[in-house]
Amino acid sequence: MHTPLVARCLRGLEAVVAAEVLGSGLGAVTELRHREVHFCTQRAMPLRTADDVFLLAARRPDVGSTRQALHDLAELADPAGIDHLLSLRRHSATTPAPEFTGIDVSASFLGRRTFTRYDAEDVVGQALARRLRVPYHSRRAGTPPPAGCWGWRLTLDGTRATLMLRLDERPLHRRAYKQRTIPGTLHPPLAAAMARLADIRPGHVVLDPCCGAGTLLIEAALAQPDARFRGYDVSADAVAAARANAGELPVAIRLGDAGRLPLPDDSVDRVLCNPPWGTQVQARGLLANAPSHWWTELHRVLAPDGTAVLLLPDRDDLATAIRHHFTPVHVERLRLFGAQPFLVRLVPAAGAGRVTAIQPRGRATSGRR
Repeated sequence: MHTPLVARCLRGLEAVVAAEVLGSGLGAVTELRHREVHFCTQRAMPLRTADDVFLLAARRPDVGSTRQALHDLAELADPAGIDHLLSLRRHSATTPAPEFTGIDVSASFLGRRTFTRYDAEDVVGQALARRLRVPYHSRRAGTPPPAGCWGWRLTLDGTRATLMLRLDERPLHRRAYKQRTIPGTLHPPLAAAMARLADIRPGHVVLDPCCGAGTLLIEAALAQPDARFRGYDVSADAVAAARANAGELPVAIRLGDAGRLPLPDDSVDRVLCNPPWGTQVQARGLLANAPSHWWTELHRVLAPDGTAVLLLPDRDDLATAIRHHFTPVHVERLRLFGAQPFLVRLVPAAGAGRVTAIQPRGRATSGRR
């Protein structure tokens, strides 16, 4: 039997998540919507590019923007097949489910409304609790749900209201390897999407010159463990965090300045990076006074047939990449915690000249720009 599932993701990554579903042989993608990928499958499997995966419970037309119609959402809690849905949850989860002792609901909606997300959550949550005869844990107070609460998701997108049941005990974006974090740590599903776009092959040398807590390299190593991974960061705290998170994975993390990398010319096949352009983390080292060093070094170490997948905060940075002799071959605008960065895949421009690159101890050698 094919089970209808919904993968939730960052806005802008819907096509990437759909490609992972199809590439993993999970089943057929039936629909792409705002932050959602609907698909049918016969087997459960974690999706690394998705924030979370849910069983589709019920749908109805959106109730609109006013509080008066909010009570109509309660009908979502009484689908004819809800007992079968709970059985699927018990047997389809990729991790063992604890004893079912209660429910919680998380809601989101598009557009202005005269009600809050908590109003919508409580209408559906209380109706579900009555239907299932279990306690309802409201999120109004900001306290996390207790163990044994099965998570439900409610979305209202202006066209329809959708109710879903989380497939696993915890959201997929909460990675077990994340033992340590630092400011500016990248969202793991986005890191997994960047690694997927990079098309890393066995034997490739993969570099993150500003690796932070190591999320990009770790996601890439989990996807393609037969490549070689190198990470540098000017912060000793970041290096320590990345090493702790990487554990036994084949990821080498060292202290180093992205403006002066200890790597030969043309020695890197893939670059994955969320550069420190001052949005969450300020540039340090050589980049603090001369950000152009980052682009010069990137072009120097990247092989002529290499690829760089980067997260850039705005159009000016994309224009800077072009000025530094990179050609964009993929550009996607994302919505990420209030910001709208660009996810870009770059290749060295054909016929780019060579310039003098900055090298340790003042020695200048030939490098590509």
